[in-house]
Amino acid sequence: MMLRLYKPALEEMWFRQELLSDPDTMSYNHAYGGVISFPKDKWQSWYHDWLVENENKRFYRYLLNMATNQFIGEAAYYLDDSRSMYICDIIVYAKYRGNGYGTEGLLILCEAAKENGIDILYDDIASDNPSVQLFLNNGFTIDFQTDDVIMVKRVL
Repeated sequence: MMLRLYKPALEEMWFRQELLSDPDTMSYNHAYGGVISFPKDKWQSWYHDWLVENENKRFYRYLLNMATNQFIGEAAYYLDDSRSMYICDIIVYAKYRGNGYGTEGLLILCEAAKENGIDILYDDIASDNPSVQLFLNNGFTIDFQTDDVIMVKRVL
């Protein structure tokens, strides 16, 4: 394993800001608007909700390359109360893609969710997003699909 989940400090939110504002990294998100603004004045409240007072409803970590000590992406899940399901998220910085980080990150995220008492993880992926294959190659199955969304799930 080259990666580990890393709980960032508030001052390390610069990486999330950089990740979400990178057009190549966020190109998969075109159906939902592409890049995401994460200005510094939003860091404190977001950090509090995801990393301090998360009530086991939210989990967020950076993917840290242990060999280089570099952040290479993020992994997260949250409880979607309206659908009573945990939705996961993994983003690998575009410049680090193609090195197996997505697979490894997804697997260690699943391990963490299981350790935290989560039974099933889902992700709703835009139907034209090639990352659906990453999920299918790593134990997820298609729960349902529409013209717009492919819902994948993995029983942990």
